[in-house]
Amino acid sequence: MRKEVEEVRRFNRTVTQWAGALDDRFLARSRPIGEARVLWEIGTEGCEVRSLRARLGLDSGHASRLLRALEADDLVRVEASRSDRRVRVARLTPAGLSERSLLDERSNDLAASILAPLDRGQRDELVGAMRTVRRLVTAAAIEIRPADPAGPDATRCLRAYFAELDRRSESGFDPYAGISADPEELVPPRGRFLIAHLHDEPVGCGAVKHHPNEPSELKRMWVAESARGVGTGRRLLAELEAIALDSGAPATRLETNRSLVEAIAMYRSAGYVEVPAFNDEPFAHHWFEKPLKRQA
Repeated sequence: MRKEVEEVRRFNRTVTQWAGALDDRFLARSRPIGEARVLWEIGTEGCEVRSLRARLGLDSGHASRLLRALEADDLVRVEASRSDRRVRVARLTPAGLSERSLLDERSNDLAASILAPLDRGQRDELVGAMRTVRRLVTAAAIEIRPADPAGPDATRCLRAYFAELDRRSESGFDPYAGISADPEELVPPRGRFLIAHLHDEPVGCGAVKHHPNEPSELKRMWVAESARGVGTGRRLLAELEAIALDSGAPATRLETNRSLVEAIAMYRSAGYVEVPAFNDEPFAHHWFEKPLKRQA
């Protein structure tokens, strides 16, 4: 582990210098990389301040200082959300949009200058390595924690989950038409609700619903596009299985729609076997079950 840690530190030092993180005039502009990064993250549509803090891993004080500096330069304005006056939203001014566009151009130029001295094979190797690093660093940053199934983060995940099911299904999706998974069924001792967080932003969820002396049901499995491809779904699945095992369940079972091909592939590779329908869920086309055994 010691050698791996030293290699990570060496990589961090190289990238810090390479990206210009030590320069007070990032990309030859009059601001450091922190302010430039905030401008980019706010984006053209604006961003809730709490989401901005979560995405960038900033505490409230640091985020406020960066936003105040950008407001002073007339690049950003912070205002109450139009839909909820309690929520603050950061938006780019016309000058901020121009500055962000210029930073994008110069960032592209910097990236091109890094690649230019390399031959085609070296460029492919470097870009592939960067893709791998980004994927694994994202995977390492994801935390899975128990949550209130009626809380704001759970509500946000479930709203996105239901919207995706409705969009991808041939017949649409009505969460109230099928087998129940109400909040009171997903709290101990009846069940558990988990949320995956990436820098404190909810990016996935899953739940388990217990039945005494019978298999536990897995419900509400969803992962945001920003957290897919890094093992988030598998981690949620494994933790829900462990919860079911601790409850004394002999197996876990679930039903799913045929349009969710990625989820079906994950379940099969995780040891789930297709079985006859065990409920009358109208949205389901496939039913799966997996026996649970304690490790020796």
